[in-house]
Amino acid sequence: MSGAPFVVATAIKAIGAFTVLLLAVMLATYAERRIAGFIQDRSGPNRVGPIGLLQVIADGLKNILKEETLPAQAIKPFFFLAPILAILPATVLIAVVPFGAPVPTPWGLTELIVADASIGFLYVLAIGSIGVYAVALGGWASGSKYSLLGGLRGSAQMISYEVALALSLVPLILLTGDVRVPEIVSMQQSFEGGAAYGTWFVLPLFVGLFFFFVAGLAETNRLPFDMPEAESELITGYHTEYSAMKFSMFMIGEFAHVITVGALVTVFFLGGWDIPFWTGDDIRVLDNGVVVGEPSILISLLTLAAFTVKTGLVVGVFMWIRWTLPRFRYDQLMDLGWKFLLEAVTVYILVIALAILALEGLGLPRGGWYAAALFTINLVVAGILIGLADRKAWIRGGNVSARLTRAAEGGE
Repeated sequence: MSGAPFVVATAIKAIGAFTVLLLAVMLATYAERRIAGFIQDRSGPNRVGPIGLLQVIADGLKNILKEETLPAQAIKPFFFLAPILAILPATVLIAVVPFGAPVPTPWGLTELIVADASIGFLYVLAIGSIGVYAVALGGWASGSKYSLLGGLRGSAQMISYEVALALSLVPLILLTGDVRVPEIVSMQQSFEGGAAYGTWFVLPLFVGLFFFFVAGLAETNRLPFDMPEAESELITGYHTEYSAMKFSMFMIGEFAHVITVGALVTVFFLGGWDIPFWTGDDIRVLDNGVVVGEPSILISLLTLAAFTVKTGLVVGVFMWIRWTLPRFRYDQLMDLGWKFLLEAVTVYILVIALAILALEGLGLPRGGWYAAALFTINLVVAGILIGLADRKAWIRGGNVSARLTRAAEGGE
């Protein structure tokens, strides 16, 4: 597809992706309230509309009609810029995420991705790093000490875990040899149009998935890493002085970021739009224009549904963690990022690189046995990490209870 049809298709996909993301944010806020109610043994939203579905509409209208406040000491240009920067990265990142199998049209095959960028992986890291400016600017420009402390906490935290987030994807690049997101998805399928492993990367790289997920939690400022907001200490942190829709933009940006991280987990580790145990959706347009597989509208809809379900499950895990785990202390959060996660990811990269080099040297073809060998190596690495965690030697303060017990028993 080229020319005017390509421009029209790209515009439709961009508008559609943005609209669907905002609708997903709206549904995510409702879903989180219901999940929180279930975990805490209460009803959750149930007054506005059937089973409370219209509560999000009511909240939106409330924020639109509320009075906008501006602190006298605020630095106006940056005070208004911060909410925009909060929502921008997540909405732009979704552009390189493939939602489903290509769709056949009268003008040619249309891939369900807004922009198939040749630097997809690098684009994700570059755009994702913009979010730190929203937190820093929001805290500094408010002219409030509470907001400033929240902004400082948030910027330090996001920069700390951004390094681990980027490094956690290096083993994925070593395994695929490509930074294009659609190509990473196709390598988790079983067609013979290119190098394919026939299994999702959650198996050969599940330790990398753990690192990516933990860093993603910290990047989105979700519990147990929500120190920038820490309502018991900083009121609401960096957005304390914001009200009405500007406050809502921070919340929309947070939920949009959670959904985007869920989508990235899906495409990098859960096969993207690939439907498990079925090869009918193994469709890919190769670089030379050859189409592998038999695309159809039905298959595109099925793969879109599969992608939606996977992303929804990952987002559900985010919400589950938020309402079950307590908040880290700030020193523990920094220890985890710099003294454990960074070193562990670096060693993991070395282990996977040596494993791939050894498997290539043995002449083992890429496929199921190749993935099984890497899965075994990941099991060993996971066992070592669990052993370190069980000894409570990797995060300061984790062994306080053990020391107190020893002191009580020994009369110290």
